[in-house]
This record gives sequence, C-alpha cells and structure tokens, in this order.
Amino acid sequence: MSTHNAASVSTNRVSNQSKFSNMLNKVPEITLVFWLIKMMSTTVGETAADFMIFNFKLGLPVTSLIMTVLFLIVLVIQLKAKEYIPWKYWLTVVFVSILGTLITDNMTDNLGIPLSYSTIGFSVVLAVVFAVWYAREKTLSIHHIDTFARELFYWVAILATFALGTAAGDWFAEGLNIGYQNSTLIFAVGIALITTGFYVFKLDAVLCFWLAYILTRPLGAALGDWLSQPISNGGLELGVTSISVVFLLMIVGLVGYETVKKGNKINSY
Repeated sequence: MSTHNAASVSTNRVSNQSKFSNMLNKVPEITLVFWLIKMMSTTVGETAADFMIFNFKLGLPVTSLIMTVLFLIVLVIQLKAKEYIPWKYWLTVVFVSILGTLITDNMTDNLGIPLSYSTIGFSVVLAVVFAVWYAREKTLSIHHIDTFARELFYWVAILATFALGTAAGDWFAEGLNIGYQNSTLIFAVGIALITTGFYVFKLDAVLCFWLAYILTRPLGAALGDWLSQPISNGGLELGVTSISVVFLLMIVGLVGYETVKKGNKINSY
C-alpha cells in the first residue's frame, strides 16, 4: 500500500471513529432547545408530583413509591440505549425531575428537615458526586458521556441537582417568604449572569453548564408554583393539571423536533 493510500485510510478511519464517538454520546447537544425542554421538564416535575398527590389523592408515600419504580424502569431503558435517543433521554429527565421533587418533599413533610438544611445537604451531595466523578474520569464534560460509568455519574448528578433545585426553590419562595414570582425572577437573573459570564467573559464551559443546570431546577420549581398555586398563596391559580398538560405537550413537540433533527444528521453522513 502506498504512503498516500495509507494516509487516506488512516484519515478515513479517524473520521469514522469521530462520527461513531459522537453518535455514542448519550446526551444531547447543548442548544436553546435543550434548555427549553430542561426548564419545562423541571416545571412538570413540580406540578406533576402535586397533581398525583392531591388530584389522584395518592398521598406522598404512595406517589413516591410509584414514581421511584417508574423512574428505575425508564432509567434502565435509557442505560441500555447505545446512543442518544431523544425520547428515552428526555423521558428519563422528566421522571428524574418528579423523583427529585418527591425526595425533597419527603424530607420536608415526613422527616421535618428544614428546607435550608436540605439545600445545604444536597449541595454537599452534589459536590461529592462531582469530586468522585472527576477523580475517576478526569472530566465532568457532558460532551463525552460515552461510557457506562460516566452515564451513571451523570444521572446521579442530575438527580442531585433536581433535589437541590427543589429544596432551594421552595426555600427561597416559602422559607424566606420571597414569593414564587420574585423567586422565579431571581433564578432567571442568575442564569442570565451565568450566560453572560460564558459568552462575554469566556468562563469555563463545564462550570457554566452545571451552574446553569442547577439553577434551571429552582427556576422551573418556582415558575411551576407561581403558575399553578392559588392567588392567596402568591400564584396565578392556573392549576397543576393545565400547567402539566401544556408543558408536557410542548416537551413532546420539542422532543419530536430533536428526533427529526437527529435523523437528518445521521442521514447526512
């Protein structure tokens, strides 16, 4: 084989490996659509948990048990996938959101743990997860969730961010009496500052991603409560059913868009 042909084969092999590696990454690209689905899934997590507890009258313990089982089933489906499949990934995120809400609610309502303590506790848990993840993998980048171990770390971290975000959102809105509307604005400003830091001041991409990811949870929780809670509680009283249905439909539409986009990208190879 000539040197030219060998170089050509080597280049093609590297190119194919690069494409294969990208296809095996188990998480989506970080785009505006990603953040829109993420924020709406956090709101659904807040409203859907309340819907099952109060509208179906299942109660917190039974709802928590059902959601834990369903989450584990959906997580197994996601873990068995060999690449990023939009509906599998985002279905897992929705169930993580609901479970994260229920974990915090159980700690507050059944165990009597103050929201401030839960916020601090979950912050410590998340820091430990990140520390162990980095010690083992030497990266926290979400562009390389392409091994079983990294995906496990990823989902444990995601669950911790949802539980932390629920506690922080409720603590700000209820514990500190800031209110749902003001809490929503505070967390939105926080995300705007992180976005500015990334695009204007070129702050570390991984750091900015995880900070924004953490804050979208309390933003979604506060937004969900603001939209659904009674006016007497500082909400707009649109109802948990209406908010859950509307946001779920929007999520389905955007996930459908992601699926079509992914199919077009694969066909272009």
